[in-house]
Amino acid sequence: MSSLEEPSILKGNTVDRSNEEVFSHKVFSQVAVNNPNHTAIIYEDERGEETRLTFSQLEARTNQLSRVLAKRCRRSSINGVDAIVAISMRPTDRLPTLLLATLKAGMAYLPLDPEFPVPRVRHILTEAEPLIVVTEEGADMTIYEGTPAITYEKLLEEASNESTQNMDLDACQDLAIVLYTSGSTGVPKGVKLLHDTLINSLRWQWNVIPYSPTEERCVFKATVTSVDSVPEIWGPLLQGRCIVVVPKHITRDPQRLVQLLEKHKIERLAQVPSLLRTILMYLDMQQDKHLLKNLKLWICSGEVLPLPVAEQFLATFPSGEHTLANLWGGTELTGDVTYHLINHPKQLKGLDKVPIGKPAENCILYVVDKKLQLVPPGELGEVVCAGKYLAAGYVKGRDPHRFVDNPHSSDPEYSRIYRTGDYARIVKGILIYEGRMDNQIKVRGHRVDIAEVEKAVLASPAIDKAVVLCFKPGELSQALVSYVTVKNNTRVSGSDIESHLRTILPPHMIPHVIVIDSIPLLENGKADRQRLLKRYELMSSEKDIAVDCDYENVPPPLLPLARVLFPTVASVIGSSARAAVTIDANFYDLGGNSLNSVYTVTRLLDQGYRIGITDFIRAKNMGEILRRMRIDSESDFDEPPSEDGERYVLEELNDSHRNDVIEMITDSYHRTSDLEKWLPPVITREHFSEVIHKLWDPLVEQGLSFVLKSTSGEALGVTLNFDARDEPEVTINSMMTVIFDFFEYLEEPIREGQLPKGKGQIFHGFMIGTNSRVTTAENVALVKEMEDHMIRVARQKGFAGILATNVNPLTQQLATDVYHYEVLLDYQVNKYVASDGSTPFGEAPDSQRALCCWKKV
Repeated sequence: MSSLEEPSILKGNTVDRSNEEVFSHKVFSQVAVNNPNHTAIIYEDERGEETRLTFSQLEARTNQLSRVLAKRCRRSSINGVDAIVAISMRPTDRLPTLLLATLKAGMAYLPLDPEFPVPRVRHILTEAEPLIVVTEEGADMTIYEGTPAITYEKLLEEASNESTQNMDLDACQDLAIVLYTSGSTGVPKGVKLLHDTLINSLRWQWNVIPYSPTEERCVFKATVTSVDSVPEIWGPLLQGRCIVVVPKHITRDPQRLVQLLEKHKIERLAQVPSLLRTILMYLDMQQDKHLLKNLKLWICSGEVLPLPVAEQFLATFPSGEHTLANLWGGTELTGDVTYHLINHPKQLKGLDKVPIGKPAENCILYVVDKKLQLVPPGELGEVVCAGKYLAAGYVKGRDPHRFVDNPHSSDPEYSRIYRTGDYARIVKGILIYEGRMDNQIKVRGHRVDIAEVEKAVLASPAIDKAVVLCFKPGELSQALVSYVTVKNNTRVSGSDIESHLRTILPPHMIPHVIVIDSIPLLENGKADRQRLLKRYELMSSEKDIAVDCDYENVPPPLLPLARVLFPTVASVIGSSARAAVTIDANFYDLGGNSLNSVYTVTRLLDQGYRIGITDFIRAKNMGEILRRMRIDSESDFDEPPSEDGERYVLEELNDSHRNDVIEMITDSYHRTSDLEKWLPPVITREHFSEVIHKLWDPLVEQGLSFVLKSTSGEALGVTLNFDARDEPEVTINSMMTVIFDFFEYLEEPIREGQLPKGKGQIFHGFMIGTNSRVTTAENVALVKEMEDHMIRVARQKGFAGILATNVNPLTQQLATDVYHYEVLLDYQVNKYVASDGSTPFGEAPDSQRALCCWKKV
């Protein structure tokens, strides 16, 4: 039996590319000949001035620039030394122009982000030894000491006298790109990407996710220091299509980004999942539901794609005409090497993770143990990759153990493997990602090695000890956190340390620094990381009270708005906040980001206040936000519920509702997990489903429960209710029994001592759930509609009143502030002692309450 038939191996199709051009710039020159008048690059600056270059213009300009670069660098790579040009420029039309010119000059480009701190830049220049640095007018040239530097403007001036004919180079070096990533030794390391791997990667993507006949323009928005920029720049250009260069300030603003995508009728977009969620959240807020109808292909890579985000995507685009592509790979693999395409909810049914899929052409993936031996079928192991995508290694030969001989194949095309450090398993021929085997994480698509961050924190003069952690890696609430202790007699705050870190680390690597008295240790003397993570989780759960709101200096006319805005910002940012919310505070300096900025706007909208996303993002401080806020007269939140059935249809629970009800209850309770999150992680979606199955017949028989539907027939919400003195006894074989015992502990004394006796008196609001696809504002409206109907049902059936126990802040607020339930018991959840003497919710914060409420009807 061939080794390739082993179940712990996935092999992509073999495609012979031996007769195809391997040099990217030569492919471009042929494309330029065939498409001379087609637009190649579009860039619009902040003043609205647009620059366009056709393929013939780009060809001519890059030919001139390449001659100047070759002369200045004297082609010193001919004798086997890599010729590298470092490029530190903002994303404009000039950036891809210079990248192409560098390749035409027979050299490789090494991008440097202008926002990189000086120590990082100097390390990269010292190790990679580029022949020259090209930067922009006004840049501080002293940063590049020891390396010749020139501005793009000066280079262009010199190029004006050069020939526009393509260079006839005797030799082109194999090296095309050098990209620096975070390193486990505490310093970044450079990955060497070759022309043939670059072209092979592009040709695979052209095959598996081809451009449509109408796809004329694509966006280049990824940072050029990331491998994600490679397909965004070279994918369209080498296919004769235009790239629209997107400045960073637009990438960070979902409103302006969506406007740009609409303007240019973009049909594909690559993004990290956090940006995808931000865009979906923005679309959810808009009245125009036809936005981005042209954008049919959404590519996710660089981070784990959470299942709820994929589900939200399918809910936003239910027609099946939009595809979500989940890709996986790494810089050392010239980008992505697996793919999984999704366009229908049934493709996610029964999954708890979105697969990363099947391998690319000319690629073999192995799942192995620590000794590089194949693991048994379906078991967890490290993913290693062989084929035409592997980088040539690291600059200066660092970390040779990551690129080793392939013990599973004698084929010279697959003779080397790259050890990715990613864990996965193969299920039914599909790769399922399971996490990292080391301290590497992804932050906004960038690889971050926690060891590098920790080394930088410890280098701070005030720090005695430090531990860097990643809270909920791969999830949307992911946070980089550092707990530190400071040296004796040193007075320093977490924000002071963060300010120091900004001088040595890129922005995406700055952790939230928390100063503590001592770092808890395990018995072996190592830091108790789990205890610190739990401590951070508790801080996060107390976000509503974690941040001070200071109303000093707020003008009296703006004070009512401030009393809405400040607590909302404090609640959203929570434990990530760096300081109190004041009129002069900047949202991002406080700890906000693009995702929770959109969430803040939606929270304000829920409360009846509207502000544009761009206005919010561009505001320098809270004062500017206050001046731009307005009462939203069109907010759904303020609309009274309809009594005539025009908005919703209410149906008494019956067997036709079973699947919808199970899905809504499971989604709602598993998603919020107000109590379940404090228990061991053994309560699954199936356990919620088991409860509903066992209670189903009694629920239907009593006729007190109902389902709320849209006028089109979609189930939007459900309320499950019982006669409190006629509830069935069922046996639950899971930790769910802890939850039910807790509610019984609270309610039984009230039921027996304070409420009317006999059946038909106490209407028990047992469970309420909503469709996971509804918006935040719609969720509030749905809960309000169902509460109204529950009161009507209880009244019609002759009950004396409704008993409900709420642990969710939303339902608590509605019960007390809107429906004026009487609070019979306000219980601190962490004080509960179970019958076995344990405290199952002991880790819950003191602020988490359970309210037992009663409303006479």
